[in-house]
Amino acid sequence: MSLYEQLSRLPGSYQGPDFQGSSGLPAAPYGLLGLGETSLAARICEDFAQTGLTRSGTQLLLSSPETLAAADDFAALAEVGGIEVLRIGAGEGRRFDLDTLAYLAPGGVLGTYHLAQYVAYATGHAEEARQAEALISELRDRCAPEVGDSNPARALAWSLWGRAPLLLAPAGEGVLIEAWQGLLARVGKVLSIPVEHEPLYSLTGAFEAHHERGDGRLALILGEEDAEMALCREILETRIDEVALVGYPLGATAPVSGGYAGTLALWYFGAWVAAYLAEREGASPDDSPALVQVLATLVSSVPGDELN
Repeated sequence: MSLYEQLSRLPGSYQGPDFQGSSGLPAAPYGLLGLGETSLAARICEDFAQTGLTRSGTQLLLSSPETLAAADDFAALAEVGGIEVLRIGAGEGRRFDLDTLAYLAPGGVLGTYHLAQYVAYATGHAEEARQAEALISELRDRCAPEVGDSNPARALAWSLWGRAPLLLAPAGEGVLIEAWQGLLARVGKVLSIPVEHEPLYSLTGAFEAHHERGDGRLALILGEEDAEMALCREILETRIDEVALVGYPLGATAPVSGGYAGTLALWYFGAWVAAYLAEREGASPDDSPALVQVLATLVSSVPGDELN
């Protein structure tokens, strides 16, 4: 199945528990830790739970196959303290002890959706999970390959072609930068430059010595343009070719800006952009052979993996 097909089928494909039945929610408060490939999903959900290990309630522990040894250690630490641990894996089932997992999500770059939705439901944020579904469903209808010239993801990919964009976001929204940098590299096969911490200090001097280095450069403001981002735009417009706002998707049926739903939707939009960018670059959107080899090496070093 091509990445375009996977992206088109992603909305509504979450098949995990919604914790709305008789079993109810796990005990609060919640700790949340994501390792390896699952770390982005954990960061997207960081408003739902304490980041790291909790001292009471329930520990949500997300991991991918190459991080199983570390996940075992964290689970043991939590269990020694009498904390219930919900282990959530992402990847091939044969890599995990399935008896220990509360949920197994698909591996790969799109596993972020399944993991994030599980955490949203497990922590009592079902409404936010449903809002996210509505937003990405509407995005799918606007970004799918059969959409013509009005496709916003394809249009942005064409703007990014041959460029190494600067990535900016309002303070506290660095997860957007992390998500887009990873998508543009892993899927789009393009380097981007994150400018996250105190961007005004960096941007005011970055092109002073060599103004020509701003030629052809593009900056993306992710999420929303607050007062600080407006200043960044003003500075950059005198130094580089283009500054574009990639705002939170605002669906007709789910007019949500920011928060969990907006963040997951902007991640989904970034995946479409990266897929079209790879096509434009003449590259495969699949994981590079180098990444596949690195992950295989890391997984083979996990104790007990020789049984797989």
